[in-house]
Amino acid sequence: MTSIAAGHGDKGRVRKSFGSEIILGALLSLILTGIAIITLDPLLRFIGLSETNPGVWKAAYQYSIVIFIGIFAQFYYNLICSVLRSLGDSETPLIFLLFSTVLNIVLDLLFIIVFHLGVIGAAAATAVAQAISAIMCLIYAFRKYPELHLTKKDFRFDISLYIKHLKQGIPMGLQFSMLAIGIIVMQRSLVSFDLGLDGVMVTSNPAQNGFGAANKLNYFLMCPLSALGTAIVSFNAQNLGAGRQDRIRRGTVKSLMIGTIMCLILCGIGMLMTINGAYQYVFMSSDKISQSSIHYGNLYLYVDLAMYFLLMLLYVFRSGVQGVGHAEFTLLAGCAELVARTLICTFLPSIINGGSIDSSASVGAYIALCFGDPGAWILAIATLLYPTVRYLFGVKPKKEN
Repeated sequence: MTSIAAGHGDKGRVRKSFGSEIILGALLSLILTGIAIITLDPLLRFIGLSETNPGVWKAAYQYSIVIFIGIFAQFYYNLICSVLRSLGDSETPLIFLLFSTVLNIVLDLLFIIVFHLGVIGAAAATAVAQAISAIMCLIYAFRKYPELHLTKKDFRFDISLYIKHLKQGIPMGLQFSMLAIGIIVMQRSLVSFDLGLDGVMVTSNPAQNGFGAANKLNYFLMCPLSALGTAIVSFNAQNLGAGRQDRIRRGTVKSLMIGTIMCLILCGIGMLMTINGAYQYVFMSSDKISQSSIHYGNLYLYVDLAMYFLLMLLYVFRSGVQGVGHAEFTLLAGCAELVARTLICTFLPSIINGGSIDSSASVGAYIALCFGDPGAWILAIATLLYPTVRYLFGVKPKKEN
């Protein structure tokens, strides 16, 4: 919405859009915090954590509570950075992201090592770093961009404007929620690979540790593709507002070219990091690293890295369609991802293994689990083909009044 207003050159609409986002952000953050705290215990049980293992359960519960309380900081940090990107400023959000990351590390060391706050300190460090970054980013935005100098009338209740924002924001938010749920389902299925024949977890949990470290590397490698998607949303929305449909088409083609180059580079980096499980020494303590953890982690990376071109297509198509005002298709893609990942991770490993899963399961069963990601990407891309062809290449974007 803000990008479209900026593309129109309408500073008044930019301010009203920003004011509406601040109000909606406060309400949604409050609601989400309440829901998250109420449902935390059932969610922990769903992924296999309960009070039967009190140490792990307590740590997970305490960490999650602090993170949920800090939802306000996370929301407003992301909101202000998104507004800056909407105005064409992509460098400042990167600078504040780097600042937030460094500050988070410093506060981690302070709260955990000096104050001995444990997992609570780790969560608090994240929340405090995001809050400080949000405040500093807000001060910068107000000083740098006169069009963000809000007045009382910019906060005036406007139900039609709120609905427009929610129509765009809720589908995208639900899409990310469904992605997170799909990952939780995947993690739940993964736990079975660390179960002994007696139903007790094997020592060191190699499958969970290896997959966890590989997933962190995978997340790091995905960041450039995610950034490309973020840029596409703002680019398409601004050009939609300016009436430059031709640039939307050309931008999509160039994004595919840039994304392909990114995939080649990222896959190369990822494969190098799998040598002797090098990435595990970055994300795990040495006492948790074993040949088994490296085996599990590398298999997951081999499957995902080989399919990164699909992930790139998903980011380009989904972000492009979102940018031209058709968030309903991104929600549909999120549903497709959830369905595919859930079905694959829940049933395919057992089918391949010929029975229930435990630590003696076949390699093929674990590879089947790893295909939860590519399978989800393929089905999501399939749901986005029609809107991509029609609204990005055919360019019939939704007009904003």
